[in-house]
Amino acid sequence: MHPIDHHRRRLLVAGGAALLAACQPATPTFNGIDMSGTDHGRDFKLQDPDGRTRTLADFQGQAVLLFFGFTQCPDVCPTALARAAQAKALLGTQGGRLQVIFVTVDPERDTPPVLKAYTGAFDASFLGLYGSLDETAELARNFKAYYKKVPTGSSYTMDHTALSYVYDPAGKLRLILKHDQSAEQVAQDLRRLLA
Repeated sequence: MHPIDHHRRRLLVAGGAALLAACQPATPTFNGIDMSGTDHGRDFKLQDPDGRTRTLADFQGQAVLLFFGFTQCPDVCPTALARAAQAKALLGTQGGRLQVIFVTVDPERDTPPVLKAYTGAFDASFLGLYGSLDETAELARNFKAYYKKVPTGSSYTMDHTALSYVYDPAGKLRLILKHDQSAEQVAQDLRRLLA
């Protein structure tokens, strides 16, 4: 092959590859951990404070931010829910398309009225859900979330995962938000999912 023809062929191949790359949709980059395509937490079936059974299908068309915690948590849970409220506010009009769900890992103490008052203190739209001890354990396993009852003198506290799980409006688990992410970073991730 003539040297000029070989050079032309390399240019054509490189140009074709560049055009193909330009035609591919851009993969969104997230501040959180991208969980797209994983098999974690495909659904849940829990009770809300009014006694209704809730599943993921109830929130179709919304982004769902789900957090495991307990109402007597001294720091991690209130911080996570306050950050979720800030992120919702940062979303502006899109904030109405976000459902925050707080799943208690302490259903023995977190009764429906306690859950309702607790989540409502952060935002009236936030929803506290609960199940039996067995249902809670099974759900945590599905999410690969950790929690454990820890005795403290005459009472106990709960050690638990400090991550938030985010579903896109189609009901697919897409993200895990780390506890150290800021409200602004959370809002950026939610905007990408709601776009």
